Amino acid sequence: MNALRFWIGVVAHDHAERAIAGSFAQVNHGKAGPLERLHAGDGFAIYSPRTTHPDGAPLQAFTAIGRVRSGIVYQVELDREFRPFRIDVDYLPATVAPIRPLIESLTFLRSKTHWGASLRFGFLRIPADDFARIAFAMGRDFASDFPAAGADRSAPTACVPNAATR
Repeated sequence: MNALRFWIGVVAHDHAERAIAGSFAQVNHGKAGPLERLHAGDGFAIYSPRTTHPDGAPLQAFTAIGRVRSGIVYQVELDREFRPFRIDVDYLPATVAPIRPLIESLTFLRSKTHWGASLRFGFLRIPADDFARIAFAMGRDFASDFPAAGADRSAPTACVPNAATR
């Protein structure tokens, strides 16, 4: 059995809301390749740099978190020219968590001053400890939500919880 892996998709908040409502993930303008790396049970979080695509107000927050359902990638036809690929995700109730309080503790952000560069490709795999910090900031119990990943990551100490989670 594959070990759980953890991913971030970069998606404007208005698009993230559609994905949450439809229980799917769609990244990189509907490309299949990134989604083919996901497996059932993997953790998936959405980071929203803006409120709306393409020119909305800056948001810079994690706006959704969940588990990949089956790992099966499928294509939908939205119109004749746009047939994006998707994968089903069971999103969990969570609060929006701004990234700025987390920057120092997230190891996948190599530069703490130019941290946005780590997210520029729109889809990335991150360490379980970083995903646990994000989950905690969003008001989730990582050990309960992802028990196969290990119970020792339920409350990261290098993270300040979002005040909205209390």
